[in-house]
Amino acid sequence: MSKTWLITGASSGLGRLMTERLLARGDRVVATLRREGVLDELQQAHGERLLVLKLDLTDVAGIREVTRQAFERMGRIDVVVSNAGYGLFGAAEELSDEQIDHQIATNLTGSIQLIRAVLPYLRDQGGGRIVQVSSEGGQKAYPNFSLYHATKWGIEGFVESTAQDVSPFGIDFIIVEPGPTATDFATGLVRGTPMAVYDATPAGDVRRAVADGSFEIKGDAERTVEAMIAAADAAQPPLRLALGSSAYTGIKQALEARLQMLEAQRDVAFAADAD
Repeated sequence: MSKTWLITGASSGLGRLMTERLLARGDRVVATLRREGVLDELQQAHGERLLVLKLDLTDVAGIREVTRQAFERMGRIDVVVSNAGYGLFGAAEELSDEQIDHQIATNLTGSIQLIRAVLPYLRDQGGGRIVQVSSEGGQKAYPNFSLYHATKWGIEGFVESTAQDVSPFGIDFIIVEPGPTATDFATGLVRGTPMAVYDATPAGDVRRAVADGSFEIKGDAERTVEAMIAAADAAQPPLRLALGSSAYTGIKQALEARLQMLEAQRDVAFAADAD
């Protein structure tokens, strides 16, 4: 049975690949993007099964209007894929106030407002699924990506709580956590102004690795999209879906290290209880 999907950030990367795959198998897609004309070829090929709407996630009123149009035109949307976002690259004090505000407004606030906008429609239709594209960076952290991690750790906490709020309405979530994947993510990085004082630090090491291509990227974009679609099709998918060996290994190591630190503090933690 065919499904109807709403996908943000559909102009490139994982969003574009997912849109193409879903249309090819006969599903309907509402694809949102910031640059008009990017999906004209797909529109011509698939006609009414593809609805393209312009959306900037920093525009909260626009999110609500696009959501209204999507459900009004399609009648029902089975899966909402919150995919739009980008990376802000630089040590914390290298970033401008404007860069920080825009990163949070897009990746965190924009994703939150999209989810808030679609929930009433999903409730009214008796349920649905929301796929939030996060990153292994929602569970671990690299140097030089502090604000990007802030948004991904933030959206994961929001989703985990909201999933509990809305599960009685037949609405569930999948948090997708890909590792470094061969998309155009790196070319879309917004960069702070490098400070020489960080050259000999872990932040400088990551900056050089990205610049010279030695930052390892193991993830395959098409296989990642296939796994995302399979999870969204599953009757009972996991709340979190790590994709790629880098994501699996990195998240596992980070969780094990945090658990060890927690266990070491057991006596201190229990001593803080009231008698």
